[in-house]
This record gives sequence, structure tokens and C-alpha cells, in this order.
Amino acid sequence: NLGAEGMMLMAAIAGFAVAVHSGNQWAAFGAGALTGALLAGALGLLVIWLNTNQYATGLALTLFGAGLSSFIGIDYVGRSLPNFKPLDIPGLSTLPFVGPAFLHHHPMVYLTVLLAIAMTWFLDRTRPGLVLRAVGESPESAHALGYPVRRIRLLALMCGGALVGVAGAYLSVIYTPLWVQGMTA
Repeated sequence: NLGAEGMMLMAAIAGFAVAVHSGNQWAAFGAGALTGALLAGALGLLVIWLNTNQYATGLALTLFGAGLSSFIGIDYVGRSLPNFKPLDIPGLSTLPFVGPAFLHHHPMVYLTVLLAIAMTWFLDRTRPGLVLRAVGESPESAHALGYPVRRIRLLALMCGGALVGVAGAYLSVIYTPLWVQGMTA
């Protein structure tokens, strides 16, 4: 997905704007996920249904996202958000090496690790995960079995876009709690 950087930039400004105006980090992650999913949906409609070249379309989405995020983010340059409070487990967070390395992060880091484990289980151990893998590896066979290949591909692309969006929001809201144009570079 060559449009991932554009999606990430748009999600970063969307998440940052929501965090500035609402003061809620979780709403910012939701805005980032929604922005990423919508842009991935647009990419999917162009590539999957209209059969445009996925490389050119992905690069166009990256350029679009970089330009539009810079334009939208003009009013947010120079603003910053308060630093996050890391997860603090009494007694464990102060352990040498283990505490700072594993127990001094934002809760989204731990949710991401859990999500990676859950996605691995989903793709390897569930029927929908096997169908998704089949659609990716052999779309003709999946279509012959009656699966809606285009719809499954679009949903998978949108889910991936939502995850890219959460990453963009994390970048601007937690990692560097400020907005800078082209910050994914």
C-alpha cells in the first residue's frame, strides 16, 4: 500500500486536531482510525473496482495526504499537547531495566501488542482468517467457492487503513505531542 504515508499524515492531523479540541486521546485515536479507513476505502474503490494502477494510485494518495495535511495543519503548527502519563504499576515500574523497558509506555503500546497477537491468531486459526488469506493468495479459487473477493479485499484494506490511522494519531498525539508538516518522513 503505497498510500500508507498519506493516510498516516492525514490521520496524524485528524488525531491531533481532535486531541486539541476535545482533550481526549482516545477520541484522537478514533479520528485517526476513521480517517485512515476512509482513505483506504477510497484507494480500494479506485484500485479494486475501477482497476486503476495500484502503484500510481497509492503514490497519488501519498501526495494528496501530504498536501492536504499540510494545508489543514497550518493552524496547528506550534501547538503542543500535554505529555502522556505512562502506565504506572506500583512496585514493578521501578524495577531496574524491566520497569523502564516494558512498563513505562502508553496503554496503546500494550493494546498494539495484544492486537498483533490477536491478528496472528485470527489469520491462522479462524475460518474468516483463512478465507482472507485465500482471497489474498488465490482470488480465483476463493471466487469459485462463492466468496465476494472484491468486498473482502476492500474490507481488509480498510482495516489496514484504520490501523495505519491509529499509528498516525499515535505519532502526533503521544510520540511527539505536536504537529509538524510531513512528520512521518
